[in-house]
Amino acid sequence: MRTPQFDTAAIRDLLKAQKIATLEEMKTALGTQAPATVFRKLSELKHHTSYSHGARYYTLAQIARFDADGLWSYDSVRFSSHGTLLATLIRFVNHAEAGLYATELKERLYVEVNMSLLKLFKQGKLSREKVQGLYLYCSADKAIAEQQFEWRQAQAAQQGTRAIVMGNDWVSDEIKAAIVLFFSLLDEQQRRLFAGLESLQFGHGGDRSIAQLLGLDPHTVAKGRRQIIERDFEPEKLRKPGAGRPGVKKTPQK
Repeated sequence: MRTPQFDTAAIRDLLKAQKIATLEEMKTALGTQAPATVFRKLSELKHHTSYSHGARYYTLAQIARFDADGLWSYDSVRFSSHGTLLATLIRFVNHAEAGLYATELKERLYVEVNMSLLKLFKQGKLSREKVQGLYLYCSADKAIAEQQFEWRQAQAAQQGTRAIVMGNDWVSDEIKAAIVLFFSLLDEQQRRLFAGLESLQFGHGGDRSIAQLLGLDPHTVAKGRRQIIERDFEPEKLRKPGAGRPGVKKTPQK
């Protein structure tokens, strides 16, 4: 009995026609029920496997149009030039200057990543550190991870008031108290200008949000914002008496 002959062109034509295909669709195109036969023929073609949908979809390398991050999608099915979801997560984390949170990776990859990240951490392929109550995933390389962790801490410190107003859960009570304490040390003009400066970060609704946080009238915040934009303030009054560089005491000549 002759062994059935299967033509690779059947898979190639199917993928060219509909861009992506499942194993079942390729089995039908080849006229076989054997997955091994499909994979043998598929291996003769340059192809990619989806990292979404349980790696159920396939496409030809010539069809995929990867973006700068190495990602491409078709009808919500997502592919990566880096390979599997695990390989893509490692690539993204290793090349992130300040590491990445699970939520950030989910937003970029459009798939759930928590279990995959935990797996990579347990395998020692990624490291993680807590930053403001959330796990920050970093490179498995200790030196790189330390740099990523430091960068993220610096970014968190810079967000300050904006993070609080936006309702970020990771903002600690200590940070909130520190901002309110700093605000209380300013004089009337400095408070108004500080509030106006913070309001500029938000655009529409910023005056009211900052006013609510700092216990001010929104009109006061708006005035400070206008003063910042128009540079309508007296710089010499921003420095309290005695501040600045001490004067040079002259010694009388004999």
